[in-house]
Amino acid sequence: MKKLSKLIMTLMTIFLLAGCGNLGNSSLSSHSQNGKKVTTTTQASKSGQYSTLLQNGHYQVSAISGLSADSNSSNNHNLQAFEAGLLAVSQKEFSPDKYYFQEGQMISAPLAQKWLNRKSNTNPLGLNPVDNGSKDADKRNPIYLQQLLEQDFYTQNNKEYNLAGMTIGLSLNAVDYYTKERYGATFETKISDSQRQQMGQEMANTIIQRLRKNKNLRDIPIVVGLYRQNINDSLVGGSFFSYGVSHKFGDKINDWKAIKEQSQVLPVVNNENPINSNDANDFSNFKNHIENYFPNLSGVTAQVHYQDGSLSGIAITITTQFYGVAQIRSFTQFVQESANRYLPQQPALEIRIQTVQDMQALITKDYNSKQFTSHVLVSY
Repeated sequence: MKKLSKLIMTLMTIFLLAGCGNLGNSSLSSHSQNGKKVTTTTQASKSGQYSTLLQNGHYQVSAISGLSADSNSSNNHNLQAFEAGLLAVSQKEFSPDKYYFQEGQMISAPLAQKWLNRKSNTNPLGLNPVDNGSKDADKRNPIYLQQLLEQDFYTQNNKEYNLAGMTIGLSLNAVDYYTKERYGATFETKISDSQRQQMGQEMANTIIQRLRKNKNLRDIPIVVGLYRQNINDSLVGGSFFSYGVSHKFGDKINDWKAIKEQSQVLPVVNNENPINSNDANDFSNFKNHIENYFPNLSGVTAQVHYQDGSLSGIAITITTQFYGVAQIRSFTQFVQESANRYLPQQPALEIRIQTVQDMQALITKDYNSKQFTSHVLVSY
């Protein structure tokens, strides 16, 4: 019986390792032939974004987006920052001028969940370490890998779109939250930068070796980005800190490149120093200007994002206490003029004007552009 059980477990492991090779087709036809799907694309964007592949006019959602390891991490800012940041990592290898984007379709949800869970006798594919049974914060094996994300990139050849590249994102914990008993108090295991880097690189190479077993994924570059997930009480998401490329037919990443990203909320809290004092002063002047003009504001906050030390994006939220259409339109125009006057011109900009319940207006500007776009949301 022991030999039979061991044989069954071995066969299951082999099947699961090869399983991702049966989950996606690397070639998509742009025309319907004999019942095949019709592939179209969205229009190219002037702001450096990818054109997206559509199947029969429908956007393809990845089955693994939002999956999480079994832990108590709960910062909603992390997932959005993770997805947006991974697209920026992808652009380092896959230019939007050449490649078409599709959310990952090659890794199934059941397989991804096995990878995210702890390794055990019943789950030999787990990437997180075996539970050693300890409840001590410094002695237990923490959950390192919190989330997993896949992005696929296609090139067009005549009437077909062929899979030409893939990016994998690994969201790694800065702190692993755990309980010593069910529904008990939450404790923390802090993970050092060196631990996170080492575990992330080891997991990345393991995933690449598994993906290469799929014949459709043997001869494409696979990019892996490592992301530091922020702590639960942070008001911003985390950031990518490293990435590497496994070139065609390669089974690991030999060269990892550092990524310098930072995010922060303005005004700063808890006596925190601003990442850039000039940018913080610019936002303070903007905030004071609009609060003096319209006193009925509940709050004005910003999330700023830096890449390689330079401000790349600002997302501002303005919460109002007025509802009249004329007031909202007038205020939106005033905010746009104030942003043009006080805020840095280079970074991408998004300003949301809202009440506690509803969105009222949206102002946006692309990176390195002087052109603002504003929309006042009116119900008819």
